[in-house]
Parts: sequence; structure tokens; C-alpha cells
Amino acid sequence: MEDVIKIVGIAFISLILIIIIKQYRPEFALYLSLIAGILILYLALDNLTNVIQLLKQICDQSGMNRQFLEILIKMTGIAFLAEFAISICKDSGESAIASKVELGSKAIIISMSIPIIYNLLEIILNILPS
Repeated sequence: MEDVIKIVGIAFISLILIIIIKQYRPEFALYLSLIAGILILYLALDNLTNVIQLLKQICDQSGMNRQFLEILIKMTGIAFLAEFAISICKDSGESAIASKVELGSKAIIISMSIPIIYNLLEIILNILPS
């Protein structure tokens, strides 16, 4: 709960400062927005490390292939970072670049998922009668 209050506080303070700064120096508003976004992302990622450790423990205890969990964690990280970059691009008025980042990140995520898809297809083929 404490972290949510920090995130919301950073967001509101940044928003107020950005509104004030835009009147006098609009070019600095983007920098302030970027700094606020990085702080919020840092707070969010700090909480995710505990979740990742727990998932790794569960994976080890269940005997699941840890490689797949690592791929899923990487894909989630790519999605978070891409969304952050897309938001910054859109805030800057660069929708074209934002759409390219979105397309590129989706392509990377799809290419990373190939081993998981292959393994699932292999399991399905083994289950089906010959």
C-alpha cells in the first residue's frame, strides 16, 4: 500500500509541476515527465523482483522447466519497457515512432515465444494417438 501512495504522489506532484512548467518552458515539461516515469517504473520494478523470486521458487519446487519461466519473465519485461517507451513517444507527439516501437516489441515477443510454442506442440503431438 505504501508503494502505491508513493507512485500516486510522484504522479500528482509531477503533473502539477508539468502544468506549471509548460506555461513558461514547455521543453522542460518532457524531461520532468521522463524523470517521473523512470521513478515510477523503478518503484514498480522493485516490487516485481519479489514476485520473480517467488515464481522461480515455485518453478524449482514443481520441477517445471526453468527456461520457459525465464522466457516469460523476459517477455513481460519487454512488454513493460515497450509500453513505457510508447507512452513517452505519444506524450512527445511522436505517434509514428510509438507505433514502430509497438510493432518491434511485438515482433520480439513473438520470436521469443517460439520455443514455448514448439514445446507445447510437441506435447500435444505426443498425447494424440498415432
